[in-house]
Amino acid sequence: MPLLVVGINHRTAPLEIRERVVFDPTRVAGALADLRRDGGTTENLIVSTCNRTELYCVTDAPDRLSSWLETYHGHAVSLTQSLYELADDAAVEHAFAVASGLDSLVIGEPQILGQLKDAYRAAQEAGTAGPELNRLFQATFSVAKRVRTETRIGANAVSVAYAAVGLARQIFAGFENHTALLIGAGETIALAARHLHGQGISRMIIANRSLERAQALAGEFNASAIALEALPSFLSQADIVISSTASPEPVLLRSHVAAALNARRRKPMFMVDIAVPRDIEASVADFEDVYLYTIDDLQTVVDGNLAAREQEAREARALIREEVASFMAAQRGREAVPTIRAMRDAAETLRAQTLDQARRMLHAGRSPDDVLAYLADTLTHRLIHAPTHTLREAGRAGDAALVAAARQIFQIDDEP
Repeated sequence: MPLLVVGINHRTAPLEIRERVVFDPTRVAGALADLRRDGGTTENLIVSTCNRTELYCVTDAPDRLSSWLETYHGHAVSLTQSLYELADDAAVEHAFAVASGLDSLVIGEPQILGQLKDAYRAAQEAGTAGPELNRLFQATFSVAKRVRTETRIGANAVSVAYAAVGLARQIFAGFENHTALLIGAGETIALAARHLHGQGISRMIIANRSLERAQALAGEFNASAIALEALPSFLSQADIVISSTASPEPVLLRSHVAAALNARRRKPMFMVDIAVPRDIEASVADFEDVYLYTIDDLQTVVDGNLAAREQEAREARALIREEVASFMAAQRGREAVPTIRAMRDAAETLRAQTLDQARRMLHAGRSPDDVLAYLADTLTHRLIHAPTHTLREAGRAGDAALVAAARQIFQIDDEP
């Protein structure tokens, strides 16, 4: 049964398409069950991040996956121009490349590996990760570790959060006299906080739906923590706003920003919306005093890092090709196991029958030499009878490939 990857990413689909097919982490279990039932899969796993939504499936009905992805969220989304479908070895190579950070917006970024592990854990808990996906993702995590160990793809680590802070530095000469408001408390926001703190930001405010999580993160950087509902009251204090939540609706509305700009006397604000779906209402970009960037806009910053990492990426891709070949060879070997087992079972049946007959001959008084000769001759004849008959028929039919395969299987040297 074929392995298939179906999905979209930042290279194939713009943000307005990607955000319409993102999966809420709290509803993934239900989506996995739905995909198995309505998508016709025997095994499946869903990866959904700000840059990609991908279905990893074992299925005999590959044509059903794209339509399932287009309609699952309750609104028809045409993915005809954005969707990619990868099967078998191409799917394996893609999984290895994604986990290693080679398919990311910021090449070599490490966050995707953790996101893949979360997706795999969710599929295990939902019971949709079977033996094929288990083998694939165990190998995937191993390959990603090898890439990190044997190449410098992760040297001078960059991330979407790093790119966001780098873009802010292009707007402000320095951070010493500025305030940053970070919305969310996940890994991306934690990285942004770390980068801002390291570059001397004067003050940080961290807002999150869970005040406890905001306080825990704020404690690491001597920052302030507020609840998400308090955003409108604190927004006017922020020169820099970086947002990355899992909210299905915007958390910063146009009216919030308009009020903040009035309070700031039109002093400019720099905003980066890393979330998918977007956290900041799109029309905020219409304000003259707001510099609003989405995750797609970070590509300009990202491009500056690509040249330095391209050589390491080439080495990583060569390593991945080796690992794909090894994985697929092991897969093909497993495909032969049922045939090998059946062949051994048949041979064991013939051996037992022939040995039983030989024992009866001994009990009947036949000499050991006669019994041994009978045992050897009969067992040989019975074991080669079916192959001999098949090869004779192949010769009559002119099936040279089967004859050649038999010579290889039985390790028969070519005649001089």
